[in-house]
Amino acid sequence: MRRLVAETRLHPAELILPAFVSEGIAEPRPITSMPGVLQHTRDSLRKAAVEAAEAGVGGIMLFGLPEVKDAVGSEGTNPDGILQQAIRDVVAEVGDRLVVMSDLCLDEFTDHGHCGVLAEDGSVDNDATLARYAEMAVVQAEAGVHVVGPSGMMDGQIAVIRRALDEAGHQDVSVLAYTAKYASALYGPFREAVNSSLKGDRKTYQQDPANAREALRELELDLAEGADLVMVKPAMLYLDVLRQVADASPVPVAAYQISGEYSMVEAAAANGWIERERTILETLTSIRRAGAEQILTYWAVEAARMLKQQ
Repeated sequence: MRRLVAETRLHPAELILPAFVSEGIAEPRPITSMPGVLQHTRDSLRKAAVEAAEAGVGGIMLFGLPEVKDAVGSEGTNPDGILQQAIRDVVAEVGDRLVVMSDLCLDEFTDHGHCGVLAEDGSVDNDATLARYAEMAVVQAEAGVHVVGPSGMMDGQIAVIRRALDEAGHQDVSVLAYTAKYASALYGPFREAVNSSLKGDRKTYQQDPANAREALRELELDLAEGADLVMVKPAMLYLDVLRQVADASPVPVAAYQISGEYSMVEAAAANGWIERERTILETLTSIRRAGAEQILTYWAVEAARMLKQQ
């Protein structure tokens, strides 16, 4: 009876698996602050993609970790860089069984760890960064990606990326806008996951956690610039923002259950304080109930299997 009258349903096809692939490692490397999550080799990433497809997961979001970083994130636009190799690997392995997405940002590739090119005074140069994003979008599209996810929160990034893709003949590559990305305290485990070089913070270009209306202004801008999907990040601490964005958006709305949200649940479960599997599904259901039609979660494969057993 409960199943029959449930108002909110999760489906494996709505889940997206974030996955990290690292250059220069011989074996997958565990991420200590994110139990169960790995920095993959190219081989283990291919296997993880097949696992996700077989579980019925809808998509995979790829993050590349280069051996060499520099001030402008050159490896991010190298056609043979680790992220572009990973895109080609996954597309070749799973074809259209998974929507293959890629993180379009410089933070993994810069030696200073910021999401853009720095000006002489150490601030992020918005316009110089947009030029780099346009290059990255085209390189990722040429590698075969289906969706690019610009996560850097630069002003005007969606318009610049859409124009670059269209002019290069990649009109079918979609853009997932990180519409509301907050300067959260919960990104710590992710920074371990991507070998971040960041010193300081990103408060000058990520949103203030105190602000909700700002997310709706960002939504309006991203839609006007050509976003195909929009996203709220983090998910669980911003369900009110997610609900407002979902109510206002004419395009699909995603939410990213971020590393700190994952790690808190895993830590509490490891201490026996909560029931792990029930909590995983409850958190995902809350995000879906608040209006997300797609959920990026490190539990994507495990949750998909649990849902199939229900």
